[in-house]
Order: sequence, then structure tokens, then C-alpha cells
Amino acid sequence: MSSSSSSPSSSSPPGVHPSSAVDFLSLCHRLKTTKRAGWIRRGVHGPESVADHMYRMGLMALIAPEIPGINRDRCVKMAIVHDIAEAIVGDITPSDGVPKLEKSRMEKEALDHMCKLLGGESRAKEIAELWMEYEENSSLEAKIVKDFDKVEMILQALEYEKEQGINLDEFFQSTAGKFQTDVGKAWASEITSRRK
Repeated sequence: MSSSSSSPSSSSPPGVHPSSAVDFLSLCHRLKTTKRAGWIRRGVHGPESVADHMYRMGLMALIAPEIPGINRDRCVKMAIVHDIAEAIVGDITPSDGVPKLEKSRMEKEALDHMCKLLGGESRAKEIAELWMEYEENSSLEAKIVKDFDKVEMILQALEYEKEQGINLDEFFQSTAGKFQTDVGKAWASEITSRRK
């Protein structure tokens, strides 16, 4: 291990500087406190946070079946970062009336700010690449993670329906027929069958 510092106790491992890492993680704290807007609008009590949603998507990617040509670790990472820009812009939903291009611009600007916090190191580049790949739906991994985004939402809707006795059918309607992968279709079908 080489270091330009003369004192071993003051050296830090190569990569993201500790102060940059802590600044980035402190900003990500907002993902834990930002409640998912769709649930708030529907009167759900104690709605999940953006981080809650991303965490379960990460678990989905972790337990998904092996699919030839799919990098599972990449799917897990993509699930963890796909909504990361919401730490700054919040959870913008279709009912907010923000045009898709404007939402994308706002989120890209937020992501750039977050990556600069990390000093533009390799980790920042990886986060930016994963986020862009997801946004552009440009790989098989992105298609699977996009499906997990919808699957997680309808699973959460089903749980809220059962726990709180409310009807959240619109969430099932908005995702019907929009799954791109076999695993997404299979898991969505299983969730839908449990509503009956």
C-alpha cells in the first residue's frame, strides 16, 4: 500500500475520500425520509420511503432466478441506485404534471451533483452509468430492474390493501401488460392472483 502521506495513521485507502463518502451518504439519508408520493395521495397510513422501495428491489434482484446473459450483481446495484436522484428532487409521479423530459433533466442534474460529491471517482462513474442504463432501458438488466420497480409497487399495493382495507386497484391497472421480462410477468401474475 502506497501513500503520499508520511504518516500511516493519516493515510486513507485509495478511492472516495472519507469526507466525500460521508457527505454523499448524508444526502442519501433523504431517501430514507422521503415517503413515496403515490401512497400519500391515496391516503395510505405510514407509507414506505423511497429507500424502502429500493431496498426490496435490491432483494428481488438478489433472489431472482439465474437468467442466461444477465449479470445479477449489476441488477442488484441498479436497483439500489435507480431512484437515487430522488434524494434531491423528491418522488415525482405522473400525477404531478411534470413533463417526462423535464423530470429526466431534473433527475440527471441531481445525479450529476451527487456524483460530484463523490469526487467523480470510479464509484461515481459506476453509479452514473447504472442510473443512465436504467433510465434508457438500454440493457436486459435494465429491463429486469424496470419490471422489479413495477412488481415491488404492486406487491406493496397488495400489502397496503390487506393491512389497511383500502382499494389500490389503479396501481395494478397502471402496470397491467407493461412487464418486459418473463420473471417480471411471472412475479406480477403471482401477486395479482393473491388479490382474489
